[in-house]
Amino acid sequence: MKDTECFHFLQWALPQLNLRWAGFRKVRKQACKRIQRRILELGLSDSDAYQSYLNTHPEEWTVLDGYCRITISRFYRDKQIFQHLHQELLPQLIQLAQERGDTEFVCWSAGCASGEEAYTLSILWHLAKFAQTYNLSLRIIATDANDYLLKRARTGCYQGGSLKELPSDWLAQAFTKSDEFYCIRPEFREEIEFKQQDIRVTMPSESFHLILCRNLALTYFDADLQQKVLSQIVKRLIPGGVLVVGSHEALPSNFRQMQAVQLGLYRKEG
Repeated sequence: MKDTECFHFLQWALPQLNLRWAGFRKVRKQACKRIQRRILELGLSDSDAYQSYLNTHPEEWTVLDGYCRITISRFYRDKQIFQHLHQELLPQLIQLAQERGDTEFVCWSAGCASGEEAYTLSILWHLAKFAQTYNLSLRIIATDANDYLLKRARTGCYQGGSLKELPSDWLAQAFTKSDEFYCIRPEFREEIEFKQQDIRVTMPSESFHLILCRNLALTYFDADLQQKVLSQIVKRLIPGGVLVVGSHEALPSNFRQMQAVQLGLYRKEG
């Protein structure tokens, strides 16, 4: 599929999925390749024929929606955010948890893909020795709509490219090498529960001290869907809890339930 052909097709299709073209501009090739494969599978000639097919086969929209999920993830992505979590926000949130009488620190990684974000948080927690220092256990719920990615996450083995931003001492302490793969050690897996959930439809019911929803809702969802998802996310944050978004993302200006801490970090008021 030529880029201009895919451009016009996505501009037509994305709004009908409550997705925004602006979020796909730089990563559209990933979606375009998948859509082209689907067109060939169906024996269709081009994107115009696929558009007609969608108009007469409404169940195909669910298939297309799956092809429009962008999966780009790395360990320690946006290191400034993790450094700020490590040095300032996590100690503050741990203190808040202790003041509440909580016995565990509960986090949610929304749109966790292959688990890199959730494992990064676990590694940070363990290597900073927060559990021993504060006598508080960690629990991470990591959700994604893609079952294939969740299977990779549960396996916990990655090629070097996914780990290139991770500090070298973290890599040495948290992984074992097996052929061309680095596999995360068991002690960094224990607190993580991976669940298949589409954030647009369902979310964990727990209350969280920390929620990470990066490069997902605010990048790919349209304005109405953003408001819907964000309002449900905030309900799951404890008062004073923190939401982490992507370093190039910002909450909508009319969303006033959160206070900006710094770039990509927001605290729930109350």
